[in-house]
Amino acid sequence: MIDLYYWPTPNGHKITLFLEETGLDYRLLPVDIGKGDQFQPAFLAVSPNNKMPAIVDHAPADGGAPLSVFESGAILLYLAEKTGRFLPADPRGRAATLEWLFWQMGGLGPMSGQMGHFNVYAPERIPYAIERYDSEVRRLHRVMDKRLAGSAYLAGDDYGIADMASYPWIGAYSKLPADFDAFPHLHRWHQAIAARPATRRAYALGPTINPEAGKPLSEEERRHLFGPR
Repeated sequence: MIDLYYWPTPNGHKITLFLEETGLDYRLLPVDIGKGDQFQPAFLAVSPNNKMPAIVDHAPADGGAPLSVFESGAILLYLAEKTGRFLPADPRGRAATLEWLFWQMGGLGPMSGQMGHFNVYAPERIPYAIERYDSEVRRLHRVMDKRLAGSAYLAGDDYGIADMASYPWIGAYSKLPADFDAFPHLHRWHQAIAARPATRRAYALGPTINPEAGKPLSEEERRHLFGPR
């Protein structure tokens, strides 16, 4: 049994994508980040950076006590190694997968998040910040499109954890759709992942956990999400 501390955000979707693909037995433990659940001591014991997702594996490979993992990229890598799936065993395939996984963690995710913040959530428009992050995300989409021109998926011919990490961050904000006309290979890749039954199951979880998604943030939610801690 895997306990998944979850909220339906791009980073949360990464892990449900993997779990639904593999059929691992898991239990969703909602972490309502708008109410400040991420700052509760019980959650901080699992995820000390007060960010979700996080997991607790109650049946780790060493047969020992339950094992907790935080950070979405680390979770994907852990689960891939646990199951032997979605991470190639050969050195070249593994290296390519880890390159693109870490590329997402260090670039696509953070830059897309900042783009969303300054376009959607910031209390005032800051043109420099908007231009800075819009341009960087577009550059990253161009990098993906170029890679996908010669490869079915980010690490090669097979779907893997690098794709699971990146997919939720493409068009993550309804007000900021990806420019698929400019990036046709990115579009083809995105459509292929969207059509997977596991992807549909993973995304169907979101409305059941947070039916209020998409509504304007309250002051309390803004404080928990963006306030200093």
